[in-house]
Amino acid sequence: MLIPGEYRMIKKLKKQGLSISQIARQVGACRNTVKKYLRLPDGVRPVQVRPPKGSQADPFIGLAYEMIEAGKRSGDIIPASSVYEEIKRQGYTGSLRTLQRSIAAWELRADTEKKAEPLIRFETEAGIQMQVDWVEFPKEGISAFVATLGYSRMSYVEYVSDEKVETLIECHKNAFEYFGGVVREGLYDNMKSVILQRNYYGKGKHRFHPLFQDFAKHYGFEIRMCRPYRAKTKGKVERFNRYLRHSFHQPLKAKLLLRSLTLTKEIANAEVAKWLNSVANTRIHQSTFAKPIDLLKEVEQDKLMSLPFIDYTVASLRLHEELQLANTKPQRPIPTNTLTPKKKKSKEPPISLDYYDLLIPTALLSVVRSIA
Repeated sequence: MLIPGEYRMIKKLKKQGLSISQIARQVGACRNTVKKYLRLPDGVRPVQVRPPKGSQADPFIGLAYEMIEAGKRSGDIIPASSVYEEIKRQGYTGSLRTLQRSIAAWELRADTEKKAEPLIRFETEAGIQMQVDWVEFPKEGISAFVATLGYSRMSYVEYVSDEKVETLIECHKNAFEYFGGVVREGLYDNMKSVILQRNYYGKGKHRFHPLFQDFAKHYGFEIRMCRPYRAKTKGKVERFNRYLRHSFHQPLKAKLLLRSLTLTKEIANAEVAKWLNSVANTRIHQSTFAKPIDLLKEVEQDKLMSLPFIDYTVASLRLHEELQLANTKPQRPIPTNTLTPKKKKSKEPPISLDYYDLLIPTALLSVVRSIA
């Protein structure tokens, strides 16, 4: 933005016959700026934008930021009124409305900076990866198992009442049936039903849950873990999680409340199956610009591994483990005072050898003695 004196100088230099490039060099502005001001009618001055004034909340916005971010990390929303009461004790004399405007401006700048960061999306080949996650709904006492194929973005959802390893395995079996095959690898975060301890056997060699590891071996896919403290590692399933929560779960819950009904696992599973087949997997995906169901049928399904011929049941594996444990239990030691001393075996024959000579016929015995 030029000051009024520079604007008048541009008009004057133009009347003197100077070119736009010459005017730009003298004024110290670019050619487009000179053109813009020359297009203004005579007598019309450009609107002067005043620099924004500082707010009373500016010295305290750092503290407000820390409080809001701490709440986000714990999953809570800190209202501006709570922040207002805290910074008042620190010396803030402005109004609540002034603080709210400052917080809104700060959040807008933060969102703009995040959007400006370059995002490199990691794409996988067809049939390679499936990203898995839990979406928890504590108010309803249920969770949603979500599996998204990395290439086609085809997704499977199943509502459950717990997140045990047996439940996780059954959900995987249903997901592979839904997709029509098995991927080469599954990507997980720190699920307790998947991983027990990171780097237990060395760097990158984790200790997995034995039941889930046996299941993965039976189906032929590898277990891959997200890198810790690395955001957006499994962003495909996390984006679908938000889509599921806001486009399906919350609207369904509101619809049931109008009928005085409670959202249960059974109702959710019946409705989510319809939603997956008619909405979620048949919409044009924003990343692939194609329908997930079309990419699955046309490309990815042929790349998936076949389902195992023999079904996998957790109950049979549990029984096998119990039998192994019973066979490997150490025997109870016998007290030493109850041990009976073993009898030593005698090397002497119980009967005299002459007795055996009597049992041999006389003619045969004479032949044996003559040979000897």
